Amino acid sequence: MRRLRDTTRRLRGEERGATIIEFAMISGPMLLLLMGGLELGYNSYVRATMQGALNDAARTAAVEFPIINVPGSTVEEQVENLIKETVEHVAPNATITVTQKSYFDFSDIGNPEKLMTDHNGNGQFDAADGDCYEDANGNGNYDTDAGKTGNGGADDVVLYTANISAPRILPLDGFLPGVGSTIDYTLETAVRNQPYDQQATAAVVCA
Repeated sequence: MRRLRDTTRRLRGEERGATIIEFAMISGPMLLLLMGGLELGYNSYVRATMQGALNDAARTAAVEFPIINVPGSTVEEQVENLIKETVEHVAPNATITVTQKSYFDFSDIGNPEKLMTDHNGNGQFDAADGDCYEDANGNGNYDTDAGKTGNGGADDVVLYTANISAPRILPLDGFLPGVGSTIDYTLETAVRNQPYDQQATAAVVCA
């Protein structure tokens, strides 16, 4: 019994190996914090690169006959390929889609086509009342978005929207619930084309 008490007393005061246990307790949160910081930095870098590529491509395409040294049969395709070519250096497995819509002015972005005649004064287009509207995109229908697909013409404002989905560099989705395996961004920029010709005027259409 005395020997047992002596052994217990020695073990109670033993501190060898305590550092290993302490490290095991803090290593998990520390590694997770480090991984999160690296992922955040990578996300910011990809976003900045993507936004810069989008801005550069939009400015390049704003002239009458842009010279874009990438494959593509149209300016729209070349703009998208230029952005992809720039971003693939930092996110080689990213999926990128770019849409381009042209507007008459900056104030038209995301807004419906302008009402020219509102017979009942309710501020909405009513075909039954014979309301008239400015057919900005030239499709013969009243639209809640006045944009026209493509990079427009002289003096038009072009809205470029880029969507990117890139794999994460670290498997955070395996450690944190609700975190996906990809990073997803939607970036936009709007640029007015150079006034190399007279800007087209939209026709007024009545229902």
